[in-house]
Amino acid sequence: MISVAMCTYNGEAYLSEQLSSIAGQTVPIDELVICDDRSKDNTVEILKSFAANSSFPVYIHINEENLGSTRNFEKCLSLCSGDIIFLCDQDDKWREDKVERQVAYLNANPDKDAVFSDALMINDDSVPTGQTIWEEIEFDRTGQNKWKEGKPHEILFNGFVVTGATLAIRKSCLERLMPFPTHVPDLIHDAWIAMVLSLENKIDFIADTLISYRIHSSQQVGFGSKVEKVHLKDRFSRDRSEKLVPLEEKANKLHEIYLLLRAIPFVPREKLIKLYLSQKHFYRRASLPENRYKRFTPILNQVIRGYYRFSSKDWWLPAIGDLLE
Repeated sequence: MISVAMCTYNGEAYLSEQLSSIAGQTVPIDELVICDDRSKDNTVEILKSFAANSSFPVYIHINEENLGSTRNFEKCLSLCSGDIIFLCDQDDKWREDKVERQVAYLNANPDKDAVFSDALMINDDSVPTGQTIWEEIEFDRTGQNKWKEGKPHEILFNGFVVTGATLAIRKSCLERLMPFPTHVPDLIHDAWIAMVLSLENKIDFIADTLISYRIHSSQQVGFGSKVEKVHLKDRFSRDRSEKLVPLEEKANKLHEIYLLLRAIPFVPREKLIKLYLSQKHFYRRASLPENRYKRFTPILNQVIRGYYRFSSKDWWLPAIGDLLE
């Protein structure tokens, strides 16, 4: 049985296009479960109209209070009956063979509990931007090969590359994943699912764009513009706290993730070593002394140990920045 778990909130602008793409799949789904997070527009009316004419059951649940993205998906997933569940956003568009491809993968790989894909990025008018989300987040051939070599967790420690809107999972794995943590910044439902399953080597990918992923200003979660690079001249003029505060926030986030994962009985401790070292590295960077001369030895120590690679693949840039600023 195949379920789709869709979460909605003020999604009237693009919802009909997404619903049509679900209905037009080459392999039909068995149910669509929707949890609406107290929409104030015509979202619920659009959903009811679609349900009245759908060839498959559509179950619409309206939350008593606004839950937010992570808790809403947790509720929606728990209400699904399917053996395989597709996570679904309200504003994207599925390729017609998405369900067919991902179900076929999971059927052929019983050792995997989840599979995700790349996605074509589109704008408000459903026009492709010419880029995919994997290009945006730099999940390139090197990263993909590392994933296939059995080290997906190391990739996810450095950044979240699994987009929930492309994800299909087995219902049987949810008991190991829920409840989803909500106290760690940026660690939303899809990041948590991917992180835990990666540590078991139970999540894989299909290197194809199985959805069109919409980029627009009103989306709750998504890819925004990239952080503007700090120019050399700015490093000598900006307040030092502008540099140190984000480093400490990064360290704190990694520390919270480390504590969460360490508390899971089935997670091998040896797979958390690099996460432990990474959070220590960012704490070290955030506590470098004001005096530039006194920074040299601790920075050199981090360089020699190779720890600056936790900060960037171009490790020398943050090292030089720490020394100069």
